[in-house]
Amino acid sequence: MGYNLLKGKKGIIFGALDEKSIAWKTALKCYEEGAELVLSNAPVALRMGEINKLAEAVKAPVIGADVTNMADLKNLFEKSMEHFGGKIDFILHSIGMSVNVRKGKHYTEMNYEWNAKTLDISAMSLHKVLRTAWDLDALNEWGSVVALTYIAAQRVFPDYNEMADAKSLLESVTRSFGYHYGEKRKVRVNTISQSPTRTTAGSGVKGFDGFISYAEKMSPLGNASGEDCANYCVVMFSDMSRMVTMQNLFHDGGFSFTGVTQAVIEQMEK
Repeated sequence: MGYNLLKGKKGIIFGALDEKSIAWKTALKCYEEGAELVLSNAPVALRMGEINKLAEAVKAPVIGADVTNMADLKNLFEKSMEHFGGKIDFILHSIGMSVNVRKGKHYTEMNYEWNAKTLDISAMSLHKVLRTAWDLDALNEWGSVVALTYIAAQRVFPDYNEMADAKSLLESVTRSFGYHYGEKRKVRVNTISQSPTRTTAGSGVKGFDGFISYAEKMSPLGNASGEDCANYCVVMFSDMSRMVTMQNLFHDGGFSFTGVTQAVIEQMEK
């Protein structure tokens, strides 16, 4: 059941790959709450064809864009504003890719050319998205931008590899650009630090099942699901959170502030 939290609002959702994607679930929730949408993903992801099913469900056009390419992003924003007949109210950045992880390179053996590509796609792409919106004056006042991150930006998870560095940079861009965008247009920019979630992209991390089971035992409320995260994104896009900006918001069932739980103690004592 929707509450019309996003009635009349217009947004761009980046990164909906398939039904497991948080971006996919968020698009469905935003539509349920009354939003009009544009969906975007990289050309290689679009060729998989899954996003067309989502586009039909939320009655949204699909506009491909390489988020590392400023010309692609300019085209995306211009076509989105043309479609909406005006400016944009919210953006979800759900984008991340590690070349070193894909190629099986350990963090201590990093290929730096691949690392530069990882940082560009997973972190600096947010800067490029915000810069494009800034240059085109594409976001309405009190607009909201959310990027998805993970607690590996603050803590060591050995097999999360270079993505930990990328998420740290992503969160820094959020704070720095969030300051300037807040001053200029009252636009708020935040990250949501989500529990480990069984998405197609996340499952590519070595030992991911261990991440999930450990986090479940370490979280008083248990792991936050993709559906839970989608609901939180809706709140962040709505006017109910209009004074929240430049924040890294932990959405993890309490994991981030728990030292140890009885369940973990019992597991260790076995």
